[in-house]
Amino acid sequence: MTRPPFEPVAERDLRIVSAQLGRAARNVVGIAARCVCGAPTVVATAPRLADGTPFPTFYYLSHPAATAAMSFLEAAQLMVECNELLHADAEVAAGYARAHEEYLADRAQFGEVPEIAGVSAGGMPTRVKCLHAVAAHALAAGPGANPIGDLALARSSWTPEVCQCADYGVDEASGAPPAAEPAR
Repeated sequence: MTRPPFEPVAERDLRIVSAQLGRAARNVVGIAARCVCGAPTVVATAPRLADGTPFPTFYYLSHPAATAAMSFLEAAQLMVECNELLHADAEVAAGYARAHEEYLADRAQFGEVPEIAGVSAGGMPTRVKCLHAVAAHALAAGPGANPIGDLALARSSWTPEVCQCADYGVDEASGAPPAAEPAR
């Protein structure tokens, strides 16, 4: 059940992602999830960066409000609870292992990188070490694909159904007409 290929990445998408991250977007191969206003929320990144660096985090959370919400949950120790759940619930553990395999299959469509063979992101398949990564996967793959990502999103103060995007100013910088005002 693999999802790529994604829609083509527009130059505007790259400008928005760069504004979201506060640095130039690197090696984006697709927009894996969007906000209701159309702004990128999750990018898919090449498994090997242009400079040769292996990059296991195929699904990368770029939306600032979503990133902040996951950081808050990490600080609140949700990862500890998730790790306990993985060890206590065989069904959750099996779903997380499936998520790991699907993540690897999605990334493999953009190249094999021996240095990161078998490594997905966020600690999958046996532990939870990054809610940003598993939430990004859940957003990209859809509900039910990553049980820990789904849990993090459910506990989050952020939701993809309500736009919390800033005015990234990318349309004014490019000379393009401004995009429609996002729904709030």
